[in-house]
Amino acid sequence: MFKFFKKKRDKTVIKSEIIISGFNITVLKKDIKNLHLNILPPDGKIRVSAPKRMDDSSVRVFIISKLPWIEKHVNSFKERPRETPKEYVSGEGHYFKGEIYLLNVIEYSGKPYIIINNNKNIDFYVKKNADLEEKKKVFLRWQREELAKELFGIFNKWQEIMGVSANEIRIKRMKTKWGTCNIKAKRIWINLELIKKPVYCIEYIVVHELTHLIEINHNKRFKEIMDKFIPLWRNYKKELNGSILQGSKIL
Repeated sequence: MFKFFKKKRDKTVIKSEIIISGFNITVLKKDIKNLHLNILPPDGKIRVSAPKRMDDSSVRVFIISKLPWIEKHVNSFKERPRETPKEYVSGEGHYFKGEIYLLNVIEYSGKPYIIINNNKNIDFYVKKNADLEEKKKVFLRWQREELAKELFGIFNKWQEIMGVSANEIRIKRMKTKWGTCNIKAKRIWINLELIKKPVYCIEYIVVHELTHLIEINHNKRFKEIMDKFIPLWRNYKKELNGSILQGSKIL
């Protein structure tokens, strides 16, 4: 009897920097099959992932062929308004499910907690003299809990409609993606930043990631499935990719 062993993937990465037409570009050579070009938030850094077998001149030719696309998207990042770092003080604006709320910090001797008040304010009960890191920790925990509540209902709804199910749904902060799916483990990660977006955007990401359990690639079949379940998904995709909150991007 013959036994076949799967070849282990080489995880080493060869990193280099090149300049083409005034653009500083990071090139990462990996054990992959295809070229990938990404413009990264928050300031539009350019990254190219290339197969290790590909020579440098071929990588340069690929980048040069994409220069109009690169220029367009780098400029869009430069023109995009930025969300200023939060200080968690009264009067500060915070997005929650697509709406802007004013933060109302209330000194409180008990355990910190947060509630929405009259759909206008976020009342933040926190201990006197709590520092920035303490406030941030409490606020992020509240955001995570609120997103988890929203995701519970949304996943239950769409898993039943689509006839698929994930083994795990997790939340974390991500810099470049609104969601991601580990197909083999059937594990879906959702970006914590989505709690700032309208609920229909959260639903779009959930359906997008669940669709990957049916079709791995972003091909014609994938788009047909998305059209069936979320006809306006292209509008939601455009809204998220133009976000001023985190700059996360989805294909």
